[in-house]
Amino acid sequence: AAPGPRSYTTLRDEAVKLFNSLQQLESERDPVPLMQGVLQTCLDLPPLVDEIYCQLVKQTTEPLAPGGQGDLHYWQLLTCMSCTFLPSPPVLRFLRFHLDRRVPAEQPGAGCRRGARRVLGLPSGRHRHDPPGISCRTESRFPASEMAKYACFIREALGKTKGRECVPSLEEILVLMRRQEMICTVHCPGAPACSVAISSHTTAEESPLVAFVSPQVARELVSRLGLSQSPNLFALYEQTRRREQPVGSATLLADVLTRFE
Repeated sequence: AAPGPRSYTTLRDEAVKLFNSLQQLESERDPVPLMQGVLQTCLDLPPLVDEIYCQLVKQTTEPLAPGGQGDLHYWQLLTCMSCTFLPSPPVLRFLRFHLDRRVPAEQPGAGCRRGARRVLGLPSGRHRHDPPGISCRTESRFPASEMAKYACFIREALGKTKGRECVPSLEEILVLMRRQEMICTVHCPGAPACSVAISSHTTAEESPLVAFVSPQVARELVSRLGLSQSPNLFALYEQTRRREQPVGSATLLADVLTRFE
């Protein structure tokens, strides 16, 4: 099952613990469980979402080793955050400004200096201090870097993220670290299973028809069942040993997969 509720102390103490986790992330050989733990804490304690976003922006601003393991781990966690939580409007503007310095943007974000002071109750990073202005040096030196590719992916994800019921599964985190889609297997009664690609934002959509991936896949599934001429609608179901229930139209399929973990 997905990570469940945990016992927490004060918000400030948990903020310090998260900061320590971010520092540990730099040298962690297997960062996936640590990333999932950070995401779970943010899900359980929403006031910390803005703090972690600001810390990740800080850690990915002029790192000592651009593109190194530690730098990429921060970008990968930022990717997972962007597919799970939306920050508050001021922090979102600050974040978009940060991303726009690494990839071309139509409208660079505003209000970054005000947003930069949202890092409250957390120790300052051991690498950097809060600058009065942020240099564009990383972008000019590494225009086609992995960091720029993550920035582009994150910027697109922020336009789709609406919130999650569950944190990303370990498998989803691995996929997000590679900026790829997940493969979901749909089991069709009386027909072979069908593997389809989904993202962290894919829902069952408004219609109960199995159009949660694309019209082409929906037609393929209905055709395999020999029901092309049927007037019936077809629902997607979540099935476990203990229960079977239809997946709600607005349900994120990634959350369903996390419950199977």
